[in-house]
Amino acid sequence: MAIRARILGLDPGLRFTGFGIIEVDGNRLRHIADGVIPTDGDTSVAERLRVLDAALTELLQTYAPDFAAVEETYVNRNATATLKLGYARGVALLAPARAGIPVAEYGAKTVKRAVVGTGNAEKSQVALMVRRLLPGATIKRADAADALAVAICHAHHLATASAIPAPLAATA
Repeated sequence: MAIRARILGLDPGLRFTGFGIIEVDGNRLRHIADGVIPTDGDTSVAERLRVLDAALTELLQTYAPDFAAVEETYVNRNATATLKLGYARGVALLAPARAGIPVAEYGAKTVKRAVVGTGNAEKSQVALMVRRLLPGATIKRADAADALAVAICHAHHLATASAIPAPLAATA
């Protein structure tokens, strides 16, 4: 059964949250939109999260995606930065869930594997493959390319899930 859906991919960040919206029709992918949601680093964390939530709510209303996919948090050595990234990720998970949209989560290696073919791909390789898979996309920031890659990854996972017969899926 061929999948037809609109997917919102999100690459959460407290300073810049990348977003990418694609449509999938069978094995065809089509770029709809991409960009970043910036927040002002001079404002409080709470205000930045409010701005992120308001922008995501507007994106959801404007583009009406069927699914959302969010990249999992990369844990680095700076615990404070990781925690703040987790706040942004929480908003990225909550906004579509609050709108009744199913939300999937993918690790960076899974996204890279789905788009490039290897989990150890460089960011530049991911961006190059996103541009190749979505002709006409004019991606201005790496955050947007990463968000589109998350959406593409989810499209691949949806296609695989739809190809598995229900009785087999239930036993897996």
